[in-house]
Amino acid sequence: MITLQDISVRYGGFELFNKISLSIAEKERLGLVGRNGAGKSTLLKLIIGKETPEEGKLNIPNGLSIGYLPQKMIFKTNKSVLEEALTAFEETLSLEKRIANLSEELNSRSDFDTKEYSRLINQHSEASERYEFLGGANVYGETEQVLLGLGFHRENLSEPCSNFSGGWRMRIELAKILLKKPNFLLLDEPTNHLDIESIIWLEEFLQNYSGSLVLISHDRIFLDSVTKRTVEIYLGQLHDYKVPYSKFLALRKERNEQLLAAYRNQQKHIEKTEEFIERFRYKATKANQVQSRIKQLEKLELIEIEENEGEINFRFPAPPRSGDIVCEAEDLSKSFDSRQVLNKASFILERGEKVAFVGRNGEGKTTMARILVNELDYTGKLRLGYNVSIGYYAQNQDELLDESKSILETIDDAAIGDIRTRIRSLLGSFLFGKDEVDKKVKVLSGGERSRLSLIKLLLKPVSLLILDEPTNHLDLKSKDILKKALVDYSGTLIVVSHDRYFLDGLVSKVYEFKAHKIKEYMGGIQEFLEKRKLGSLNELEKSSKLSKKDKKNGKDKSNKQQYLDRKNQQKELRKVSNELVRKEKEIEEIENKIKDLDNILENPESLSGLENKDDIFNSYKKLKHKQEQLLYEWEIISGKVEDLS
Repeated sequence: MITLQDISVRYGGFELFNKISLSIAEKERLGLVGRNGAGKSTLLKLIIGKETPEEGKLNIPNGLSIGYLPQKMIFKTNKSVLEEALTAFEETLSLEKRIANLSEELNSRSDFDTKEYSRLINQHSEASERYEFLGGANVYGETEQVLLGLGFHRENLSEPCSNFSGGWRMRIELAKILLKKPNFLLLDEPTNHLDIESIIWLEEFLQNYSGSLVLISHDRIFLDSVTKRTVEIYLGQLHDYKVPYSKFLALRKERNEQLLAAYRNQQKHIEKTEEFIERFRYKATKANQVQSRIKQLEKLELIEIEENEGEINFRFPAPPRSGDIVCEAEDLSKSFDSRQVLNKASFILERGEKVAFVGRNGEGKTTMARILVNELDYTGKLRLGYNVSIGYYAQNQDELLDESKSILETIDDAAIGDIRTRIRSLLGSFLFGKDEVDKKVKVLSGGERSRLSLIKLLLKPVSLLILDEPTNHLDLKSKDILKKALVDYSGTLIVVSHDRYFLDGLVSKVYEFKAHKIKEYMGGIQEFLEKRKLGSLNELEKSSKLSKKDKKNGKDKSNKQQYLDRKNQQKELRKVSNELVRKEKEIEEIENKIKDLDNILENPESLSGLENKDDIFNSYKKLKHKQEQLLYEWEIISGKVEDLS
């Protein structure tokens, strides 16, 4: 169990935490939420020792292994993707090398009756036992499995890490953390650089993870799928709810309504008391009562609420009217050196449509967005419609801000025309209160920078908005504000996003980028996920039952077809199960042969009469390698059996 007791953190005159306490038990799944800048990332840094509290105590048990994924990291490595991921198994790989060296030394010696030879045999045996205990035979297969789950292709694994962007390198770091299997996972926005398929894979991985987890995420569905407890940071205090995120929202709404009512009542009481004091301050007959009221106010414990606690409404400026066809791509292709990203991709976007670009990272979503805004060249045809003006939000938009300017200066410099009179209102709509607008950009959190970049984009009316991962780093409240504004936006919209909740109810068409092509799916994100058998978050891929909704929509299958489907599935299951049994027999045979050789190697006397000792050591190495390969194949077949069961 990790405990924080009466922790206080201050930066200059600003108090981030005021005597907060928290306990995290074994195998607990905790979601950490709160506004951007509330201190979520700081809390994780306190636990791992990267930040030190001014007051209070942290109790972290000795020997507890912690895996920490920050939002941003500095990467320095010349290794390949697979080699870097394998560093998670430092002890195992060291043992593998030691066993190889010991085998080589044993192979070169002939003094079988000496103590030195016996000592080497014992060392080899001990190292082999430890290697097997750590699951050394599965290391390569397990590493590959995690990297593929996080979106890498098998051909990527031999490429140097330097070939990949920061988001892909973050996936490598996440893979290393997951492979280490620590007792405690601290994950700060792990889904920011993942596509939908990788997010679903990570959900399943974390659901089966046996340790404790503290998760910061702005993905509602991900939080609900993975966590069972929600802790909110609110005005320097922690509010603990023993429920998943969606249930927390209902409880928090009730708490906030009560808090807001109490705050308003207290403000009325303060106002009336101050009026009384001012009215009778100089009347001798009321002096005692005035002093009594003054003391009451001094002793009053003020109720605090966050600014913009009420409903916030924001609308995009009315876009200029464009032609019926906003853009049309025909046989559009793009390559980077020898790597093809898009190959004769085609689509048509009509005025007023709101569409999502989805697909695994690296499949061309951002490339297409950059082509549309004329940042990249291409082959093929691309036509923009009449009077189309484009507003573009790039993934790195927050990095393009001038750090020397304040929030207000940043927006004031970009604003033109009548909107200059509504700058503070606009900032307030995106949760920049009147006391925050003078903050310098350089001190803002990632989420605050993202919000500021979005505001800059909104200052100019455009007929086509292209947003590339706009919700990365945005807190949940900011995402709700942006989504509501986009739903009401009357122009044309393209959103590149992996956030299922954000896209749900926002888009009416999905373009999937896959294998260098674009495929169109009519309907929202849930319909797309169902068609692609991704949206079940576990059930859709495994269940053959149709939902009641599907049956009402006429999607029910005939009894005959259901029977044939079940029959084919059972046939495939029998086939794969038989294959699994055969594989287990092969593994058992190999293990028996390894055991026989272990007995020979552990007994130097049995080696002394043999002529071809080299053959024994070579056979031993080949058997170990074969065992590793069979175990990896067994894992794959076991997965197939599980999927079909």
